[in-house]
Amino acid sequence: MASATKNLSSGPAGLEPTISAQVKPIPFRTELSLAPLLAFWARAFGDDTSLEGTFARTIREETEKAPELLSPITDLAVIARHRKLVDVLMAAVFPAAVLDREYGAAMAPFEVTGFYATPPFEQLLLAEDGGFRGRMGIEASKLNAKRLLRAYALVLARVYSIELDLDYSFIFTVADPATGLDRHFKGQFDLRFVEVVPVRPTPPLTEEVRRRLHENLLDPDFLRQILPPENFVFRGFAILKAVEVTDQEVLSSLKRDLIDKESIVSNVRFLALQQKLRTLFRRPELRFGLAALNGDQVLILNYGAKSEHACIFADSRHHTKEEFKGSVYARAVHQGSPLVIDDLTAMPDKTAVDDEIVQSGARNLVVAPLLYQDRVIGTFELESPHPGDLDATHLPKLHEVLPLFSMAVQRTMEELNTRIQALIKEKCTAIHPVVEWRFRRAVLNHFERRAGNAPDAGAELEPIVFEHVHPLYALSDIRGSSIERSLAIQADVLTQLRLAKDVVHAAHAATRLPALDELLYRVNKHIAKIEKNLNSGDEVSVITFLRGDVERLFDHLQGFGPAVRERIEAYRTTLDPRFGTVYARRKLFEESVTRIADTISSYLDLEDQTAQGMFPHYFEKQKTDGVDHQIYVGASLLEDGRFDSLYLRSLRLWQLMVICGIALRAHQLRDQLPVPLETTHLVLVQHAPLSIRFRFDEKRFDVDGAYDIRYEIVKKRIDKAVIKGTSERLTQPGKIAIVYAQRAEATEYRGYIEYLQNLGYLTGAVEDVELDELQGVHGLHALRVTVDLRNPGIERRTVPGDLQAAANVTSA
Repeated sequence: MASATKNLSSGPAGLEPTISAQVKPIPFRTELSLAPLLAFWARAFGDDTSLEGTFARTIREETEKAPELLSPITDLAVIARHRKLVDVLMAAVFPAAVLDREYGAAMAPFEVTGFYATPPFEQLLLAEDGGFRGRMGIEASKLNAKRLLRAYALVLARVYSIELDLDYSFIFTVADPATGLDRHFKGQFDLRFVEVVPVRPTPPLTEEVRRRLHENLLDPDFLRQILPPENFVFRGFAILKAVEVTDQEVLSSLKRDLIDKESIVSNVRFLALQQKLRTLFRRPELRFGLAALNGDQVLILNYGAKSEHACIFADSRHHTKEEFKGSVYARAVHQGSPLVIDDLTAMPDKTAVDDEIVQSGARNLVVAPLLYQDRVIGTFELESPHPGDLDATHLPKLHEVLPLFSMAVQRTMEELNTRIQALIKEKCTAIHPVVEWRFRRAVLNHFERRAGNAPDAGAELEPIVFEHVHPLYALSDIRGSSIERSLAIQADVLTQLRLAKDVVHAAHAATRLPALDELLYRVNKHIAKIEKNLNSGDEVSVITFLRGDVERLFDHLQGFGPAVRERIEAYRTTLDPRFGTVYARRKLFEESVTRIADTISSYLDLEDQTAQGMFPHYFEKQKTDGVDHQIYVGASLLEDGRFDSLYLRSLRLWQLMVICGIALRAHQLRDQLPVPLETTHLVLVQHAPLSIRFRFDEKRFDVDGAYDIRYEIVKKRIDKAVIKGTSERLTQPGKIAIVYAQRAEATEYRGYIEYLQNLGYLTGAVEDVELDELQGVHGLHALRVTVDLRNPGIERRTVPGDLQAAANVTSA
């Protein structure tokens, strides 16, 4: 039975601050009295002839023997003297059936010192002085304001029948003496046994006051004005009932904490999360650990990691996935659900990682994969030094927290990725997705050196080199683009000179001045020279002449008559406003070049999507007067290192098929262009693999090593190659030139050619020619084949099925 004495607490003193120390008295007078409870017994059973009625009459008779219980009680010794009777009376509030399970207490109205408590409340929440132990979940000022509002609301309800729908519950926290862990409770005061006794006249509230009441409900001065506290006395006792809400409060707190971006990388915050998990699982010695997956790396965050940089990478211990093979972590990830190990020491087939966990003092372990959009992004673990401390009964709580930590890990990894991308963008600009993993690794290593205060921490990123990669290069160029551009410039310059000549001639005809005759002579001299040949620098000298000697006279010459003004207007109208020169023919030429380059480029992008699906590779292209593209493929380019020569042969065949498609599209486009232009196509073959290095200063890849530089030299000069002993250019419209140096390269490509002839991509005989020596390069040969431009089948997209025969073709 609950105790009803002044000194009720059996718990240790000073364990928690008392709530009474955090509140201040309300301005109303209060009186502790059991009279409302006696009245309740009388109303409930007073006229009943049943057993309950007899019991009620017995209680009334007993209380008549203790009249001091019927008067206001100012000394709790009165309660102590009549403890048994008070216990019986309080059975109306706390029935015996729930007495040992409920947290409840009784106290004077709006006081926080109890005179009665249930055993659970007494043991955990009642201090020796009768106050309540615990820490309030809100500030003291807000708590006091809430209590005062509750007092005024009670007056309005009991005296004026004005009910206010307000929530007066509150959350408080107390440390469990047995575990030292926090327990959270929701408290609610029951004021049904509190009477509001007016001690002075209570004038009615006008409609205006009632209206203003809802507007100023939180204004204590207004409430004091209309309801003076000295007019009322609260008599009786209040009931406090507390319901444990530890799980709900911890989960809500974890949600709030994990919103903070530093929640799992700050040492203080990480330990706070661990403490809350201990509270949730009721295990004071629980240890908590997190791991995030980053490519082939495992970033471990737990009690053994330092947290100094607010970065998941810098503030974690780094391992590789391979180190965890066969461990409890790998098993949990593999099964995709939490793994509970009752006693690690008894677990068979332990790995080195498992042994390390045991050595750290853990016996009991729960490991769960962290999932984000059905993808494993890390692991969550709880460890206990006691076997069996955590078991399957704890899994429901675990499943509630796992999504919270998944989001926290995902967010911190996204922030890490943002930092990585920012540094990559700063150092390297855009990076091809296939090799991005290597740049990420370099950035992470850079972070790690900075975190460890390495001597080279401030240096550039580590060298990024891919060794033993196979190059595939092809070029689709506009035949004679330099000549066509020169002709376009020549035509525009002549047009502008002739327009200038018309102006000067008309002016000379209107007014025959010797200076105009001499100027006309110089214009004609420029025309004659440009008609014959356009040399380097001629355009600049002509434009300088026209602007300095002709155009500057226009404002004056306009006064020579309408014929002159008409020709000046024609001159000015023909000039391009961006350049101040005639640009008509060049504009048509550049439009034609752009349409060809855009057509080829977009087609290459589309086709490379197919090729990337076939096997990942590095791909880049460059637009000039045509489009050249470079492919690198090999094991070192991929994080998992997988590669087979089958993929190389397939890509070489794909490249030839795509070049056929480019040739057909360029041919079909030619007659639609403002300036019809022909395109030529070339493939450079190199069987020997090479190494490529990223040049941070130029922000691009380049070959690495003196031997491999020869490949770059050939690429830059091969489009000008001619057949040995002739002046014939190797590249010709409608044909593909395949340049090689080794006979084995020719043999392989002959197989591809035969296959494409069978498909109708290529037609006619295969030419095998030797090339004249290029500057610094000799010994090159080429196969030259004709694209069947009448075959519409070339227009369709290349699909992987077209390439399946590549291996058989080359091995035949």
